[in-house]
Amino acid sequence: MNAEAVNPASPGPVTPTAGAAGPAAPRRKARPRIDLRRLGRAALLGTTARDRLPDAIGHVVEAHRAHHPDADLDPLRRAYLLAESSHRGQMRKSGEPYITHPLAVTLILAELGAETTTLTASLLHDTVEDTDVTLDQVGKEFGAEVRYLVDGVTKLEKVDYGAAAEPETFRKMLLATGNDVRVMSIKLADRLHNMRTLGVMRREKQERIAKVTRDVLIPLAERLGVQALKSELEDLVFAVLHPEEHARTRELIAENEARADDPLAAVADEVRKVLREADITAEVLIRPRHFVSVHRVSRKRGPLTGVDFGRLLVLVQEDADCYAVLGELHTCMTPVVSEFKDFIAVPKFNLYQSLHTAVARAQDGQVVEVLIRTHRMHKVAEAGVVALGNPYATPAEEQGTGDGERVDPTRPGWLSRLLDWQRGAPDPDTFWSTLREDLAQDREITVFRPDGGTLGLPEGATCVDAAYAQYGEDAHATMGAYVNGRLATMSTVLRDGDTVQLLMGQDPASEPSRQWLEHARTPTARIAIQRRLAARPASADAEDATRERPAPPTPGADAPAPRPAAGGPAPRPAPADVLVDRPGATVRLARCCTPVPPDEITGFAVRGGVVTVHRAECAVVARMKSGGRPEVGVRWGESTGCRVTLLAESFGRPHLLADLTEAMAIEGAEIVSATVEPPDRQRVRHTYTVLLPDAARLPALMRAMRDVAGVYDVSRAQPQPTGA
Repeated sequence: MNAEAVNPASPGPVTPTAGAAGPAAPRRKARPRIDLRRLGRAALLGTTARDRLPDAIGHVVEAHRAHHPDADLDPLRRAYLLAESSHRGQMRKSGEPYITHPLAVTLILAELGAETTTLTASLLHDTVEDTDVTLDQVGKEFGAEVRYLVDGVTKLEKVDYGAAAEPETFRKMLLATGNDVRVMSIKLADRLHNMRTLGVMRREKQERIAKVTRDVLIPLAERLGVQALKSELEDLVFAVLHPEEHARTRELIAENEARADDPLAAVADEVRKVLREADITAEVLIRPRHFVSVHRVSRKRGPLTGVDFGRLLVLVQEDADCYAVLGELHTCMTPVVSEFKDFIAVPKFNLYQSLHTAVARAQDGQVVEVLIRTHRMHKVAEAGVVALGNPYATPAEEQGTGDGERVDPTRPGWLSRLLDWQRGAPDPDTFWSTLREDLAQDREITVFRPDGGTLGLPEGATCVDAAYAQYGEDAHATMGAYVNGRLATMSTVLRDGDTVQLLMGQDPASEPSRQWLEHARTPTARIAIQRRLAARPASADAEDATRERPAPPTPGADAPAPRPAAGGPAPRPAPADVLVDRPGATVRLARCCTPVPPDEITGFAVRGGVVTVHRAECAVVARMKSGGRPEVGVRWGESTGCRVTLLAESFGRPHLLADLTEAMAIEGAEIVSATVEPPDRQRVRHTYTVLLPDAARLPALMRAMRDVAGVYDVSRAQPQPTGA
């Protein structure tokens, strides 16, 4: 089966279907499809002199020169001659000479813009596995770099892709890739050519290879940013695993291509006119959707219109021009604000940069999607890390982004994390299950740190994931988070654009909560938590249970008694003295608002000649006044002792109650009563009524309570709301 016949977005240089803004751009001639049988005959005949470029790699050279005009072609010539002589006599199952396979793989990479070293290794990628050529020979003839790449691809070829071996398969793939993603690039091109020629195999094998391609290699192509390979692989897998739906999608595309009018072309003309009048030089192209994309859109939107079969692509020279184009389109056409995304200011994890927007046609209201990017961005969007050339040519000091992610294509940040996961996973099955979940995430969000840095997380990630993405295993000490300035639990699901500030404890021996596993969405978080929990002693599980459901303290149990002063027992502090303008009246401090000096207070007479004293702002005061109850004049006396109720909010952790009550005792507070509510999503609410010998010590007491690890807020008991 030939992918080119079914994929309108096949890899290679973009062929415009419409001119640029301004004068019409000349139509560029598309490169013809490589003729494998002709190449096979050329390889077998061997008519080219040994010191000249063989005719069989003419297509490769043409594609390579388009991206690298000054490249040294001698390594390609020598690599081809070695590969051709080594594979001579070998045939593919399709009946073609085997040399056509490394030639086709190399052509795929050349069209994507791969540099000479990658193409040289691609020509030789099967020689060590299938012929008498050794790695030492490759290294001697072509250097250590080509040797390393060929060795990595050879190891990938030895990986068993059987379903039972999947967990170990991926481990071996990562280890084989090592520090250079060009190994995986060659592997992806190798799989693409094999998928193009899959039709010669029996149905069961086609389906097995297609499923592994879908589950493993397509997500990797997405991670590497090689959209051209990913799109064609998706279409080929779609044709194998869903032949009926593929056939229906083919019919839809054929019907649209047979239309007399093309609404996308009309919108493209409108966009050209807008940009021409704004004096913006830009190339406006129609970018057809590939098969899987059309299928997804049809399932999402129902019956398709002409504008649904493609998108407009606007190419400019500079980053600033992208925003200029966006401004003109949103000014002169009706934008769909919800469709706007800025992947230039915040690139995706796979290096992708572009502005996405959508505009509605004035005539009929049909919505057209528009992609705006520079030519450089477009090259990277199509070819990903392949388009970045030789990674060793970039100085190391220029490879960091400052956000923990490396732009270095030899080992981007996500690959470093994958290698860390496979080393840290408790067992292969754990690694595989978490990795499959991660690879299945095709949508990403960006959250911001308070210092201005960013974290890339999968959609649905929580504060747990943000903590481990930012701090690694130090995130075990995380106690909570502020999301957009508001306190949030660790289970809070983050949204694109949120700002997350993590609250960290100081204890290096901190343990993660077992509940965090329920909220972790990334392998980084899940594997780190599982590894720490697996290493903890059995007794720690009991402590974890206590942390998750702390019980109210009982006298003599968790809450220590106040420490006595030297030389004798601590004196019991007297409550604050209140003077009342009613002789003989009994005074009682209201428990609803627990007034203490120097609070502004007022009193009301109740049954039995008792005067209750409230804080002036207490809601009960307003209720009593509205009911006609007269006020009684009250004021603070000279005694400084007070009774007050404090509310403390904290995250659960072992020994928290002991640490908190000890801090209160050190400040001289006598705990009269204490209650601890059952935890709500790892947050615990405590209520303490205490006696203080001096009301002036209340601020110091509240500060001491806030300083206890895990406590994030301490406040006076608030008056009840009116009508409560």
